[in-house]
Amino acid sequence: MIAVRHVGPPRLTAGLAGAGRLDWDAHRRLHPEPSPLTCERLVALAEAGRLHGRGGAAFPFARKVRAVADSSVRRRRRAVVVVNGTEGEPGSAKDKVLLRSAPHLVLDGATLAATALGAGEIVLGITEAGAAASMDDAIAERGLAARARVVRLPERFITGEGGALVRGINGRRPVPPGRKVRAATRGVGGLPTLLSNAETYAQLAVLAALGPHRYARVGTPAEPGTVLLTVTGSARFPAVVETPAGAPLGHLLDLCGARASEGVLVGGYHGAWITGEAAVRARLSREGLRDAGGTLGAGVIMPLGRRTCPLGECARVARFLAAESAGQCGPCRLGLPDIAGALADLAEGRDAASAERTIRRAVRMAAGRGACTHPDGTSRFVLSALDVFAADASRHRTHGGCGRPVLGVLPAETGARLHLEVDWSRCDGHGLCAGILRGLVRMDEYGYPVIPGEPIPARLEPEARRAVAACPGLALRLVPRN
Repeated sequence: MIAVRHVGPPRLTAGLAGAGRLDWDAHRRLHPEPSPLTCERLVALAEAGRLHGRGGAAFPFARKVRAVADSSVRRRRRAVVVVNGTEGEPGSAKDKVLLRSAPHLVLDGATLAATALGAGEIVLGITEAGAAASMDDAIAERGLAARARVVRLPERFITGEGGALVRGINGRRPVPPGRKVRAATRGVGGLPTLLSNAETYAQLAVLAALGPHRYARVGTPAEPGTVLLTVTGSARFPAVVETPAGAPLGHLLDLCGARASEGVLVGGYHGAWITGEAAVRARLSREGLRDAGGTLGAGVIMPLGRRTCPLGECARVARFLAAESAGQCGPCRLGLPDIAGALADLAEGRDAASAERTIRRAVRMAAGRGACTHPDGTSRFVLSALDVFAADASRHRTHGGCGRPVLGVLPAETGARLHLEVDWSRCDGHGLCAGILRGLVRMDEYGYPVIPGEPIPARLEPEARRAVAACPGLALRLVPRN
């Protein structure tokens, strides 16, 4: 399990450094049981504590509660409280740490909200087995089995999108719905649903225990309290770190043995790259990172050292993001593979100038047009990489590369099992494979397919099999991953 550290007195991570799971008795020795609140008092508490969601969108928690309460009264239906514990972001571990090691703190916040709303059920959507087992045990320890349940969902990047999570809990395929449906109006079982991530509910429990005044003794006036961050990438000491909002990002990087020399990804794969110079000056808050050109997002900090190729790392992530889409709308089915393929061309020095133009054109076509924000987040990641690593891109255009290997510092596992191979003695360059696997297979200047070296993403295996079956020369085959 990833290390847990803190800057200043710990709140969410109290008792977690070097320890295992906090059971019911250990939790209560650290955290008093919060007093029940009415809905109006809960809204007032969240407003006074300026509590925002910690899953990426940073939506004001009080507004969510009020919307669910109003919908519940208007429709005369009992609400549902949902804890989003999916955390599909590959570089993030903060919610998993809370679910595995401090499950009762998450349940404190969830039950506080459920009691205030008069909710009939608490549902925890979780992908990771250890986190699910810990929460099942916590529900049993508290005698909440009649009121709370855990739903296991597939571990995909898009599973944690609000609409996808609700669909998954409802027993459907966990992908974003084709049209926007507010969970506050019609969520789990068609009922008004309060949906926030695990850290948000843990922060609510801490806010209720401390009260707004003590809660605001750390942090900034606009963003009181602490933030929970996952520091990975090229950090020598990767960790989940709790730190007061507004603390220097440079201090956090030093704590985790990382340098900001090459660039730092803030906010995760739907976040943005900032330069090393900007990272040293940046403050760890929504406002501070926005001023630096980034975003707090999912609370992921990924510094990139000088030993690996930045464009190669970003191309791997872009390929991962294209494969992790639901594939149900044009921007994801066509735009993201085009972006990923062109970024791979740029990283490998193939027609690099044309590749960069293709990326920017595909981004313009994809951003703002998807069924969810996945194309927007992917576009932000790629465009910020082109800006921050402009000097590296220039070397790739001029020399065909930067001379550095791609070390895989940024996690980009797709669950892929099969490689695509070509028998060149049979291939006649018909191009059917490139038509079926658009964005994955491309044709070179001589009219022959360029086959990716990485395994085929699991989502695209059916199309890959179609391409194999369609090849007139029987030149294409799928082979198991080594």
